[in-house]
Amino acid sequence: MIPALATLLVFQLLGEALVFASGAPVPGPVVGLALLLFTLVLRPTWVTGLKPTAQTLLQHLSLLFVPAGVGVMLHLQRLGDEALAIGVALVVSTWVGLASAALTMAWLIKRARAPRGTA
Repeated sequence: MIPALATLLVFQLLGEALVFASGAPVPGPVVGLALLLFTLVLRPTWVTGLKPTAQTLLQHLSLLFVPAGVGVMLHLQRLGDEALAIGVALVVSTWVGLASAALTMAWLIKRARAPRGTA
């Protein structure tokens, strides 16, 4: 379990280092997970070593939400003071996300139906 956990942490560190070096606007752990996925595609035998540790971490994933819940409770007054701005941001971002997904889907459908030489 320790080698598998160390492997996961090394990939997270690699992701953080790449983001720090490149200045990319992506979280380091996301880049680390992408690197891990690429590595697992190239070396599928690593899956058997990482799977039990990953499953154990996923079983206890809910514990990672405790600090976020404490933070919400700590700043409850501020959330109440800024409820209108938060609500507007949530609604507008949801609409923008739905619109962009719909437009992308319409474009992909149109592209899929177009003859091969015109797309």
